[in-house]
Amino acid sequence: MGDIVQASVRVPNGFFAHAKHDLLLARRHLGDTLAPALFFVMACTLVPLGLSPDAQRLSEIASGILWIMILLATLLSVEKIFMLDYEDGSLEQLLIAPQMISIPILGKIFAHWLVIGLPLTLLSPLLGVMLSLPTVAFLPMILSLALGSAYLSLIGAVGAALTVSLGRGGLLLPLLVIPFYMPIVIFGTATVNAAVAGQFWLAPLAIIGAMLCGAMALCPLAVSATLRAMSNA
Repeated sequence: MGDIVQASVRVPNGFFAHAKHDLLLARRHLGDTLAPALFFVMACTLVPLGLSPDAQRLSEIASGILWIMILLATLLSVEKIFMLDYEDGSLEQLLIAPQMISIPILGKIFAHWLVIGLPLTLLSPLLGVMLSLPTVAFLPMILSLALGSAYLSLIGAVGAALTVSLGRGGLLLPLLVIPFYMPIVIFGTATVNAAVAGQFWLAPLAIIGAMLCGAMALCPLAVSATLRAMSNA
């Protein structure tokens, strides 16, 4: 009984309260928070060593490399969106609360994007220079990664909710979310490649924005339904 009361004290309410709560958790577990960014930098650094240092060849594949590495870096962290709350009982207290939980869940996903997706997006221009990406593509790349990484966090949260009771999702989480990640990678690379080719790049970027809006509307509801079904099982 004392554990339940203690957990209930730790459970915040509302979008910003949950976002702040998860940002504090990310600060306390700094190693886990920095791991995706370190992986992103190291993996992109190894590409010229493994393929070719030729600038022309690197510039042709730079957008695809950046997007794939951000996808993999995000996969390293999405399973932890609900893991700590599940382990200390806070998630259970959230699920039995009378209020609608999709807004708090959206706050948790927003916090995940702030500590994972946004830093990776800000690092991408430096790695783009290393991969010889033309400077004309930097703005489209930053915009597409900012929107696309938020989409990755939203879809990843659904997968994390489905596997949270397993302790560690292992191979199951990537199998669940990667099929839904593929379209955003396709349109993300198309945005950057169109800018490099001097073509109109706002069209694929608009598709990314539409996919993000759809995910923002549906994913918190899907996570809420999944977690409630898990708690009732």
